[in-house]
Amino acid sequence: MKISQKVTQNGVFTISVILLFFIYLISCQKSPDKINPQPLAPEEVLAKEVADGNYPYRRLSTYGFFTGEIKQLIPASTVIFYQPASSLFTDYALKSRFLFIPTGEKAKIDGEDLDLPHGSVLIKNFYYPADFRKPEEERRIIETRLMIHEKKGWQAYPYIWNESQTEAVLKVVGGEINVRFIDNQGKEQLINYLVPNKNQCKSCHNKDEILSPIGMQVKHLNNEIAYGTTKANQLAHWTELGVLEGFNEPAAHPAMVNYQDTSQALDDRAMAYLDINCAHCHRAEGPASTSGLFLTYDQRDRMKLGINKTPIAAGSGAGSFKFDIVPGKPDESIVIHRMSSTKVGVAMPEIGRTTVDQEGVELIRNWIAEIK
Repeated sequence: MKISQKVTQNGVFTISVILLFFIYLISCQKSPDKINPQPLAPEEVLAKEVADGNYPYRRLSTYGFFTGEIKQLIPASTVIFYQPASSLFTDYALKSRFLFIPTGEKAKIDGEDLDLPHGSVLIKNFYYPADFRKPEEERRIIETRLMIHEKKGWQAYPYIWNESQTEAVLKVVGGEINVRFIDNQGKEQLINYLVPNKNQCKSCHNKDEILSPIGMQVKHLNNEIAYGTTKANQLAHWTELGVLEGFNEPAAHPAMVNYQDTSQALDDRAMAYLDINCAHCHRAEGPASTSGLFLTYDQRDRMKLGINKTPIAAGSGAGSFKFDIVPGKPDESIVIHRMSSTKVGVAMPEIGRTTVDQEGVELIRNWIAEIK
């Protein structure tokens, strides 16, 4: 009898220990404090590739855009660093951009646009510093987006970086990644970062229903950037390199300001923000042209800017508000309502962010407050 009781007690004890172990595992998985960043991409054993020009390659490294350790993003001699005057908001990710133009070819200025030859590649890397107060120290590259000008037109290819930061792998289906970082205020942030799939790229990169680059207009690039210890107008620099024709002196071409530069006029900063974040859709050639809301940098028509304008087809996205912009009343303006939301069907832009650009909202709020 005693032996039987002892066996029963031991069995109950063992089962209890097992149950407690599984409860612990489940609680760790559910607790937000226990969330670990997801691997950026599996540490796959990939077959070697030959850079034969048959795009897209499966590995980012096969293109040969970078020298040394690929995670350092040191451009090869045939790759040009560039930086638009203002940058599209993407969940606070920092970006480094490069351009490859085939040897012997040149880009040409075509009105307000840059016409890049076939074989050109736009290379945009998205990354987060571990601590935004020390952006030059440890960082984590999340994705690299390539836009390749093939003979059949522009094609977009998303590459997701692996955990060890030794390679980025083509993932046409996109991905979802948890990213932790310390923000400029010293607070820990956790973002559910979304890498768009190949087809989603056209949602923004859309000009007359054709996949096209964003930020490759003259106004975006007619500005000075740093090249080592010196600064130069980057389009003038491209001209000196022999990869651009049609650029005269900077004053002869349109130029846009950096909306983060508080020394610039509020109106110019606001229009720069709306141009780079909204105008790829809200322009005559964009998919939101039927809205009647046109937000390019040079737009001065009050109705087209949405001032006292009722939306044509905003649906539930307008909330209880009547006008896109109410002069002097940002909190009654649909633009602020949609910029301040992350809800599907309300948030603008529709894709490309899962968080609110607090600084951007504040900029547009101040701008609307000043409108008479």
